[in-house]
Amino acid sequence: MTIFTIGDSTMANKPDPEKNPERGWVQVLAPFFNDHVIIKNHAVNGRSTKSFRTLGHWKNVVDSLEPGNYLFIQFGHNDAKETDSTRYTNPQTSYRHNLMNYITEARAKGAIPVMFSSIARRKFNEQGVLLDAHGNYTLVARLVAQEMNVPFFDMQYLTENLEMKYGVENSKKLHLHYFAGEHPYYPKGIDDNTHLSVLGATEIAKLFVKDLKDQKHPLANYLK
Repeated sequence: MTIFTIGDSTMANKPDPEKNPERGWVQVLAPFFNDHVIIKNHAVNGRSTKSFRTLGHWKNVVDSLEPGNYLFIQFGHNDAKETDSTRYTNPQTSYRHNLMNYITEARAKGAIPVMFSSIARRKFNEQGVLLDAHGNYTLVARLVAQEMNVPFFDMQYLTENLEMKYGVENSKKLHLHYFAGEHPYYPKGIDDNTHLSVLGATEIAKLFVKDLKDQKHPLANYLK
């Protein structure tokens, strides 16, 4: 059973895992499955539904898809980049149609698409309320999944609950927060509320695995 994944940095494999504390959640997903599952993670840092195609990443994936393969789709963070014409998509129009095209082209190869909403950003206000950071993108992902009869995993909802469970301060552990000199990979320090630590990526992978079971999805049969 082969799973292909397309998406952005929150999913992607990170370089130098021995030194680099950052992880994408798919990067840590394989150990939850048995040996009959192969995960081919094609998610790339900084990509939107638009740039993933225009930069040639999609062609590599779609050419490799075979009947019975799964295709996980999770975009949105970079589609919202209004100052970048190479990545920005209008959620109601081009983002929607880009998702639909990925689904249609995957199905044409006999593959099984699965839709994911974007994971939440750690975005608390002064009152400790976690704010939405994705606008209509996660809603449109849900609507496309409904319209095209595609399994849907609401990762925004699951990860919002995760952020709130950890709380305003402890949720920093899910991301990349280091003072200058605290971690050799970030000598100048870092204050990143989008990308994931090993803990954050692992927690999100666990949320997906639980939802896979709750939805009684066929892939749940391949979990350890």
